[in-house]
Amino acid sequence: MPTTDTSTRPLWQRMLLRRLKFLAIVVVALGVLLGGSYLFAPQWLFRANIAREAMAAHLEKHTVQAGDTTWSYYEGGQGPTIVLLHGFADGKDVWLPLAKELTPHFHLVIPDLPGWGESSRDMRASYNIDAQAARLQSFVQTLGLGRFLLVGHSMGGAVAGTYAAEHPEHVGELALLDAFGLKFDENDFARETLAGKNPFVFSDRAGFWHAADMVFEKRPTIPGRFVDVLVARNVKDHAFIEKVLAELREPSQYLAVQNRLDQLTMPVLGLWCHDDKVIDISALDGLRNGLTHAPAISTSTLNGCGHMPELEKPEETARILTAFALSH
Repeated sequence: MPTTDTSTRPLWQRMLLRRLKFLAIVVVALGVLLGGSYLFAPQWLFRANIAREAMAAHLEKHTVQAGDTTWSYYEGGQGPTIVLLHGFADGKDVWLPLAKELTPHFHLVIPDLPGWGESSRDMRASYNIDAQAARLQSFVQTLGLGRFLLVGHSMGGAVAGTYAAEHPEHVGELALLDAFGLKFDENDFARETLAGKNPFVFSDRAGFWHAADMVFEKRPTIPGRFVDVLVARNVKDHAFIEKVLAELREPSQYLAVQNRLDQLTMPVLGLWCHDDKVIDISALDGLRNGLTHAPAISTSTLNGCGHMPELEKPEETARILTAFALSH
């Protein structure tokens, strides 16, 4: 059989073959590295994916010492300022899909609330709604924020509503998304939680998906090893989650915003997923009926989502927030 002498090939062909071989080796090496990371160190890929989403949203991560907390937060975008507060057992990353829609038009500040995410915690301290609202004031003063649109989801909505009532000089507008702290028709979630159960703690994939089914209308697509990362984080935080939920079971906490509605003197938006199984949509009635001094009241409902409009309907949520911000 005749053989091909590569040395007789033109120089450009030999160089091309070398480059193709090098690229093939790189591709194989990357495949092995990524596959190994996914199997044995999925937290690396998980963090890399979060960093990619933050970059796509034009956000940078910062830390600052304010009061008793080292705060971790995202900041980015140009325009009027919006501060976004996440919910219970969550963190600043939950806002990334929504932030991507907002940063072209707004300056965003998105913190991990004290005790959650990458912000510091002290197991001896209180992390109820009143304590978090007081800490938020230290954060706002440290960053030198003026007046802004304050947006809170779930537990973050209770913190936002309490803060707005106590510091109207900073809150130009208030938006509550499926917010805790309002009176609503008792549902299975409320009955179980007040009875002492904690649906937010889990130790395996089955427990994670049980919690996900409670807050999402449709299960999100998450790789299995990423679910394992979220399970590990939850297990590490079990004691803190239990501690804070025990504090939030007090009537002064689960009605924190309801009891302050007559103190809200800024335009208020209530945005709810129609089929929320955590905070029933009847909370909107409590919100509307209690706002006696707000100059403007807006309410919107979204279909096709559960308790997480910022994740399930980020484009629609962004449009509603943008319209609300620009109208005031």
